[in-house]
Amino acid sequence: MAIMTNTENEILPPPSERSTVIGWLVNNFFSPWYNALLSLIVARLLFVLLKGGLTWAFTDARWAVVPNNMRLYLVGQYPSAVEGQIDYIWRLGLCVYLLSAVIGFTWGVYAKRKEPVGFVLLGIPVVLAFIPLLYAVFSTLENAPKTNEAFATALQILGIDLIALTAFWLGKWRGARLQRYALMLWILYFPVMLLIINGVGEEFEVLDAPLAVIPTRFWGGLLLSLLLAVSGIVFSFPIGVTLALGRQSRLPIIRSLSIIYIEFIRGVPLISLLFMGQVMLNLFIPGDVTLDRVIRAMVPITLFSAAYLAENVRGGLQSISQGQYEAAHAVGLNGFQTMTFIILPQALRAVIPVMVGQFISLFKDTTLVSIVGMVDLMGIAKGVLANPAYVGTQREVYLFISVFYFIFSYALSYTSHRLEIVLGVGER
Repeated sequence: MAIMTNTENEILPPPSERSTVIGWLVNNFFSPWYNALLSLIVARLLFVLLKGGLTWAFTDARWAVVPNNMRLYLVGQYPSAVEGQIDYIWRLGLCVYLLSAVIGFTWGVYAKRKEPVGFVLLGIPVVLAFIPLLYAVFSTLENAPKTNEAFATALQILGIDLIALTAFWLGKWRGARLQRYALMLWILYFPVMLLIINGVGEEFEVLDAPLAVIPTRFWGGLLLSLLLAVSGIVFSFPIGVTLALGRQSRLPIIRSLSIIYIEFIRGVPLISLLFMGQVMLNLFIPGDVTLDRVIRAMVPITLFSAAYLAENVRGGLQSISQGQYEAAHAVGLNGFQTMTFIILPQALRAVIPVMVGQFISLFKDTTLVSIVGMVDLMGIAKGVLANPAYVGTQREVYLFISVFYFIFSYALSYTSHRLEIVLGVGER
């Protein structure tokens, strides 16, 4: 029996055009004459635009404002080692180590093949470990860290990779059998992290104990920004799903209340809700109870995000055909089971890109809390610029914190993209 083959599919370009850099450049940038012309024009524009920025970055920029205030950028005024007191920064380091263990374990359980982002995550601590060493060796500033202190810091940072790799191989050892434990670890991590950061018992100014309470007035920088963003994402999700289901309900009272809430919150800017949370939220609770200012920021952020999330989920619910409901009822599922096991998983799967986009926007919107007197990452930047020693370093400071926001926003975006691929979003 003769086997017919399509010879056209086997035709390949010459090896010089397939395997060399020059061949790739010719095919992608200089193949027709107009592509070559456009490539030259774009290259010239990029050179003109980047020349001034690169010249400033390597010659005129005062980058000392970054390493000299690194601790403020990361944790704000969270108490560190002072004379006669315990260094409480170890609690934040413990949270980072626990997070690296959870990420490594989850990666080992779910990863089926090697991912480039895994090598990036492992490479970040390595790069960060060399920064204090280079700064200690080559810096000429008086307050530069000593070499032995920088070496100790580098070892602590490299410990993140060691813990992550150990957890990765542990998860890889059992694989799919440990999936439920990976999910439980993520559920438990957030409350455990809050307990470690906040502490128990009396305040550290009264009780000099390793787990003494650190009041939220000492929380700041990237620590506060991440806490506000994560709490807003975690708590707004169930509220938003409930509101979306309420707006789809056939009960007039539930549907009306859901619509009123969603439309009212979506018609009000977040900054006004933050002011209301700081000023008016205590009016709705008993007089002998005073809510912490961080809680008064978390509540409006959560309520604001839940209203937008509800509309995103409602769009996903409306994308499900009526046949799905009929098929579920045909096999004997009631309304609750139909929505829980059939409709809602498909709706959430369909709106993953939109939800992640909203979460990214929420993370960036946490900068608004600096207007109501909280020292998040943006508030720390304003405080650093108010120091007379760093007058005129606005470009360096804002460029540095923009890198932080880009890294975390891109991490969420990449995670969303990988989740879409795994779940087959957009595929039939």
